[in-house]
Amino acid sequence: MLLAGCDFSSSPSRRKPIVFASGHLQRDRVQLAQLERVESLEDFSRWLTEDRAWLCAFDLPFGLPRELVNTLGWPEQWADCMRHYASLSRPEIRSAFAAFCNARPAGKKFAHRLTDIPAGSSSSMKWVNPPVAYMLHAGVPRLMAAGVQLPGLGASAIEIAASPRIAVEGYPGLLARELLQQAGESAGLNSKSRSYKNDAKALQTPERLIARKDMLTALENGQTRLGLRLKLTHAQRDRLVDDATGDSLDAVLCLMQAAWAHRQHMDGEPRYGLPAKVDPLEGWIITA
Repeated sequence: MLLAGCDFSSSPSRRKPIVFASGHLQRDRVQLAQLERVESLEDFSRWLTEDRAWLCAFDLPFGLPRELVNTLGWPEQWADCMRHYASLSRPEIRSAFAAFCNARPAGKKFAHRLTDIPAGSSSSMKWVNPPVAYMLHAGVPRLMAAGVQLPGLGASAIEIAASPRIAVEGYPGLLARELLQQAGESAGLNSKSRSYKNDAKALQTPERLIARKDMLTALENGQTRLGLRLKLTHAQRDRLVDDATGDSLDAVLCLMQAAWAHRQHMDGEPRYGLPAKVDPLEGWIITA
């Protein structure tokens, strides 16, 4: 089975594409095979429906906070909720979510999913910085249309087992923090203040380049709780280091999360490593 990680964009373009990192797992080694850049949502849908079996971790939320859904009176079944969400325009989503936030006290404007706490992720209702609400709106309906199965979100174990295409929710920031902490402890640096990427050229600093190198070294040495090692060619390593936006590295981080989920499945875990109790409306970030 092909393993993949996807750094997603809700408005992909040549300047800011969707990036897929694909590879294979052999024992505890993840071999990176290919980095692909997808510059439109139409091409994203085509990638999803290619005739091959895969397991991919996507860097986009798969569900909305239950508190938000209940307050807005939207359907509480995941598939029905996602169909309703897909029927809305982005301005309609922004208006509904802004009204929800405006009715809440300062410091508690956004509702969060249960998985956001251990993952340290943004609320999936945020429409700016980052616009994950729009990422959900652009990505999940296309996953559904492609017939992809999403463990933990209503599909039965039989449906999941019969599907050649499995999607789990990844979050590269979760693994990135662990890698930066490992590298920081070795070098005596404060990992909380370190950054490894930025879209603005003026902020693509030598310090961020060094951080990317440190993260890749930790991945290659297996210095994470995932218990996996990344295997790269010299050219692949150079490409990941040179991408100052971090998009390629983020796709690889998602690939590592997908490989971890695949290993859980191969070890007999039918839920790909998801916790025993996952809210079937909200979903869960793999490895959180």
